[in-house]
Amino acid sequence: MPSKFESYQKRRLASSYISVVISIALVLFMVGILGLVLLKSTVVANKVKEKVAITLFLKDKVTTKQLNGFKASLENEEFTKRIIYTSKKQAAKQYSKEIGEDFMKFLGENPLKNGIDIYLKAAFVTPEKMQELETRFLKNAFVADVSYDKPLINLLTKNIQRISFWLLVLSAFFGLVAIILINSSIRLSIYSKRFNIKTMQMVGATKSFIRKPFIWQSIKLGFFGAFLALIGLAVVIYYADIFAPSLGLLKDYISLAYLVGGVLVAAFIITWLSTFFATQRFLNLQTDELYY
Repeated sequence: MPSKFESYQKRRLASSYISVVISIALVLFMVGILGLVLLKSTVVANKVKEKVAITLFLKDKVTTKQLNGFKASLENEEFTKRIIYTSKKQAAKQYSKEIGEDFMKFLGENPLKNGIDIYLKAAFVTPEKMQELETRFLKNAFVADVSYDKPLINLLTKNIQRISFWLLVLSAFFGLVAIILINSSIRLSIYSKRFNIKTMQMVGATKSFIRKPFIWQSIKLGFFGAFLALIGLAVVIYYADIFAPSLGLLKDYISLAYLVGGVLVAAFIITWLSTFFATQRFLNLQTDELYY
């Protein structure tokens, strides 16, 4: 029968493993939430950008055949998300509806022009690239004028850059906290085995041989903690999708794959490095230093 001391050691070891797993799970859960916010902020920012349009006002002499060819060429451009054509007649109706009266009765003719709204892909919605597009279209023989909201583009770009910067700062901060907390938990669990490490070293075992079982044990605990963190993230994502379906959290398989992969990779790298350096520290200690 196992002695009371052996039972106590087993309970202590199990408690140490549980604390490590819980620490890893909680930290990775927090990092996962921040990672999800970071990923979805990019998606949301791109959706906002793709609602920005640059409008081309066409010359009156453009024929229907030329117009169709021009629209087809625009649809095939790399910067085009979608285009909407509005004839001068449609534009007059919309404007009359907005002001509440038929302005053409006073003018006698329609001063508006046929227009094409080009909704750009997110990567092209920057002040520099939209300026390049404006210059390019003004040289086109079919285009009379180009219009887009420059102040809005500048403000949108600055705000997105500012938000992205602070999210990255927070990500780096919580990543550092995660490494410190997980490292501390693993070092405490290895500390309880420091005499075993020194004993193995004294009988001739190499450092790599001694480290190997500790590293594999920590990686296993790390993946178990990551599994618990992913369960918590799944619950959060499920309810977040119910309350904010417009974000499309459950349908964004790419972001979810990045999130799962990121949590698993973080668990592997942090536990491996923490265990390596923790065991290395005790391997380098003298026997009399193990008591402090």
